[in-house]
Amino acid sequence: MSERSDRPALVVFTHVFPNQAQPTYGVFVRERLFRVAAHLPVTVVAPVPWFPGEALLRRWRPHYRPPVPKHEVQQGIDVYHPRFLSIPNVFKFTDALFEALFCLPLLRRLHRAGRLNILDAHFVFPDGVAAGLLARWLRVPHCITLRGTILRISRTRVRKRLAAWAMRRAARVFSVSDSLRQTAIAMDIPADQVRVVANGINLALFQPEDRAACRGQLGIAPDAPVLITVGTLSERKGFHRVIGQLPALLARYPGLVYLVVGGEHPDGDEQRLRALAAERGVAEHVRFLGRQPPEQLRYLYSAADLFVLPTRFEGWANVFLEAAACGLPSVTTRVGGNAEVICRDTLGRLVEYGDDDALRDAIIEALETDWDRAVIIAYARDNAWEQRIPRLVAELQRIHAQGAQPEPAEV
Repeated sequence: MSERSDRPALVVFTHVFPNQAQPTYGVFVRERLFRVAAHLPVTVVAPVPWFPGEALLRRWRPHYRPPVPKHEVQQGIDVYHPRFLSIPNVFKFTDALFEALFCLPLLRRLHRAGRLNILDAHFVFPDGVAAGLLARWLRVPHCITLRGTILRISRTRVRKRLAAWAMRRAARVFSVSDSLRQTAIAMDIPADQVRVVANGINLALFQPEDRAACRGQLGIAPDAPVLITVGTLSERKGFHRVIGQLPALLARYPGLVYLVVGGEHPDGDEQRLRALAAERGVAEHVRFLGRQPPEQLRYLYSAADLFVLPTRFEGWANVFLEAAACGLPSVTTRVGGNAEVICRDTLGRLVEYGDDDALRDAIIEALETDWDRAVIIAYARDNAWEQRIPRLVAELQRIHAQGAQPEPAEV
């Protein structure tokens, strides 16, 4: 096979990617990228939303859109952060167009330098739509990986239409779960164009640690029931739902501790969560541990008894596999791809979203179940990244070998 067919140069295109200011932002994208980069040359273009005057806004909201360097090198891979105009809260349907226009000069340079044969976009909007425009302008194929945001996009009008256009033009649409694949098919994307390639788990980072030692570091009693939730402190992750059930849970388990692990959300949800805990009289039982680097998370998982994520929607949440790799069962909501990850009763419990009584009962049942931790750990190990990457690389090589994009589809 020729060099052109064998080793396509890939540009990973996504605004959700770790950077110096947000080191845990989109770690799941980077985990996949680094493993693909062992097989193919890769460059990352991670656009950063921007609008004039946002520095002034940060005086009142310090975590809002933190400044990001224009270029970084992560594990030997170039990561570029071009800015694009994005007006907060209004005209969101224009994000894709502005992202494409503002990124075009950089993408053109990479293309001319032989560093762009396939544009690999993550999240259907704005990145997937922007990639569709850029691919058309530069005459290269693009693919799109669907993650949880397609659920919201599928319920809109303008963005849904733009997303469908970008997916129809894509050489391949990857989905991290079958539920998201079905969402794409419901948007009239041909079924044979959408392939499921789930996220994986980094077993070098996630494994069980000594429970007593981990609790000792946190000052938690050896016999205390411990819940943990890991994720960005946004409303959709459901931290507030767990806090809302703590009074009832504490009546049954007086020593219970809830570990809240995650970085601040731009909307400032940490202060709201702290206020809720104080209002419910459970503040001393809630530990806000902030954003933690991936290499530290296993010690926190290992200190806990149960992972809880009453999320509003997810594509394929890697945190379930992280927790499982450390021996933790999960309680979560039956939304998105959650049932595809927590797919057996030996791994955890599923409840309907918004049913707080069911959430509380599932937590109690899970705390009182004698889980086979070895089975849970083995499941996580069967879902290592190394099981996913060969198929993904083969698909990318096939796209490049085919050479041409599908015929343009009208918006």
